[in-house]
Amino acid sequence: MVKMKTQKVKTISEFHRLRGLPPPEHPLISVVDYAKIVRQPDLGQVRWVNDFYHISVKRGVNAKLRYGQQAYDFDEGVMFFIAPAQVFSIEEDSGPATGRSGWMLLIHPDFLWNTALAKNIRRYEYFDYAVNEALFLSEKEEETVSNIVAHIQQECHANIDKFSKQIIISHVETLLSYAERFYHRQFITRERSSHQLLSRLEELLTDHFNNEEIAVKGLPTVQYISGRLNVSPRYLSSLLKTLTGQSAQQHIHNKLIEKAKERLSVTELSVSEIAYALGFGHPQSFSKLFKTQTGQTPLAFRAKFN
Repeated sequence: MVKMKTQKVKTISEFHRLRGLPPPEHPLISVVDYAKIVRQPDLGQVRWVNDFYHISVKRGVNAKLRYGQQAYDFDEGVMFFIAPAQVFSIEEDSGPATGRSGWMLLIHPDFLWNTALAKNIRRYEYFDYAVNEALFLSEKEEETVSNIVAHIQQECHANIDKFSKQIIISHVETLLSYAERFYHRQFITRERSSHQLLSRLEELLTDHFNNEEIAVKGLPTVQYISGRLNVSPRYLSSLLKTLTGQSAQQHIHNKLIEKAKERLSVTELSVSEIAYALGFGHPQSFSKLFKTQTGQTPLAFRAKFN
């Protein structure tokens, strides 16, 4: 088994050099033609960490990625969002890559200084999705985002003046807003994958709360649940909010309250015993959550059945 090494890329200029590209016209922002990148022979054995934002649409990568429980190739336009300091890697298929196309937009955080986007860019949750939760674009959607990037590239090529930065920032904000819209579309239109994930979430929570070892294991966290479902925590919560209006944490609480109501109504266990059995370290925490979720204390709820 080949040990995978990690390569940190600090500047956009360094990225250009490593990919066999000429130096960028601007040190803090660059639009790269994906077809012109020189493919490295050990690409599949490297983890990458960049110190800048990396947004891209790629075709003809000759690789596959995982989306939920299904594998997809790059015949469709696939859009990635990678934030600074995130680790990512791509598993290549054997054989040469042919017909590569697409673009990469590289933005160093320093370019965003003194703009509202410097603070707001991390509100776009898809920067915290895993690389296997990419955005699959329709032809029309790909045309829309590619046109925006073309405007950014044109502005980078033009003579820089006092208006250039704000114009570029405006285009980037538009690009991110469209991406947010398209992700919401994806959650809905990839109905089979989304509903399979919902079904597996329900089964996972049911099994967890029915397990007698829950008192030892404790309450399930969003990180634990998303790990079992092979998706990132942010992606899981975003998908659930779109499909059900509730976050992953709310789904966990709903299942917890469901089990608590069952035990309060059909057993003679004390509130403390139920709290411990459901994974709480302190009964007071259980009672507080129960009242927050239901509007009544556990004892008040039980009284209705006596």
